[in-house]
Amino acid sequence: MSGKLEALGVTRRYDGRAVVDNVTLPAEPGEITALLGGSGAGKSTLLRLLAGFEAVDGGEIRLGARSLSVPGRTVAPEHRRIGLIFQDFALFPHLTAERNVAFGLKHLPREEAQAGARRWLALLGLTARAGAYPHELSGGEQQRVAIARALAPRPDAILMDEPFSGLDPALSDSVRDTALAAIRESGIPALMVTHDPAEALAHADRIAILQSGRLLQCASAEEVYRRPLSLAAARALGSVNVIRHESLPAAWRETFNPGGESIGFRPEGILIDPGSPVVLTVTQRRLAGPLVRLTLEGQGLTLVALVPHSLAPAPGVKTGVRLDPALTFTIASGEI
Repeated sequence: MSGKLEALGVTRRYDGRAVVDNVTLPAEPGEITALLGGSGAGKSTLLRLLAGFEAVDGGEIRLGARSLSVPGRTVAPEHRRIGLIFQDFALFPHLTAERNVAFGLKHLPREEAQAGARRWLALLGLTARAGAYPHELSGGEQQRVAIARALAPRPDAILMDEPFSGLDPALSDSVRDTALAAIRESGIPALMVTHDPAEALAHADRIAILQSGRLLQCASAEEVYRRPLSLAAARALGSVNVIRHESLPAAWRETFNPGGESIGFRPEGILIDPGSPVVLTVTQRRLAGPLVRLTLEGQGLTLVALVPHSLAPAPGVKTGVRLDPALTFTIASGEI
């Protein structure tokens, strides 16, 4: 099994400004780590540092026992044994799918390289498309060829930059499931840059959240979602309701505010409960896919809830509500 891919206190500066600022990030073998953050967070720069396209100004990048980057010394990308997958696929237009995959196997005898390419195409459901050129392939097929090409040389790690962002939504889930299953089975560390919190939560084992070049949190997807370390980390994964400590209803104060903190909670953490002493009025009801989005007002609060259709009251109805402790967390007063 491959070793861990690590950034250890890594910093990268442009014109004196740190775009990656003292980031320590482990990517474990056999796991998908999603790197999440808004525009300008430093995601793509960190990926380029890990790939060896840029030098670090501080810290170290390691892959297993190998040191790949320190200030003043950078192992070239072609010597890192790290596979790369980009959102534009970057397939060679003049080569068939099979020859694209075999391109990284040039160190092998021709027949062995062809056999290896066919094995990876079969694993990704592309046997029938082996002789097709990129322009003859759908977007999902091109992406699977790109992943087969990256994995065929058996790299020690793989880096993906928004790999599924250009796919048709109707196909993206099946393509993503097939591709990420193949990556996990390879037993190597994989880092996937994404701007989509839903993709990170559904498909990554671990999530690392970057903001302005700094790492806010890195943990399992469930831990980051349920126990964010900051309001900024929480909001990186979706909407959050916030109640200041002085505005917390008395019925919730003892359970959720024993130390006088403000609290945050997910919209799906609001539960409709007619027996609750906290009663709010439904002021807005909107369809949100499989759930209903409610705006609830009262007791000086305005909250947003996501509830099942069968439990969603109509606008104007007063209803009791309670909070799910598993989706409620404290917030430092300085963050609000």
